[in-house]
Amino acid sequence: MEERLPTKLWLDAHLRAHAALGQSYYIVHRGDNASGTIVLKLILGRNEGCRVYSQARDSEGELGWLAAFEGRTVPETEADAYIQRLTARDPDLWGVEVESRTGTLPLPGKIL
Repeated sequence: MEERLPTKLWLDAHLRAHAALGQSYYIVHRGDNASGTIVLKLILGRNEGCRVYSQARDSEGELGWLAAFEGRTVPETEADAYIQRLTARDPDLWGVEVESRTGTLPLPGKIL
């Protein structure tokens, strides 16, 4: 099991690397700096929709991502409403939007 960094530090490091490649991201909800989990909205392109992933750990404690909507691409309004419901229930949650033309996750971890 990997040692857990504070969420804010872990997220800042990975998003800075993402930005250095010229790719945009937005933090739409700031959660708990130390231990908040992350919900990630992947924006696939103009009018192409979004995919949503929630940070989770597998049975061995390794970082991974659970796909919302059974992994389907959904309209941005549907993704936003889903993320709003999650952050309303869990204010410690971080909401992050990332533009991804390729649809690949910009943060480490496999899809569970």
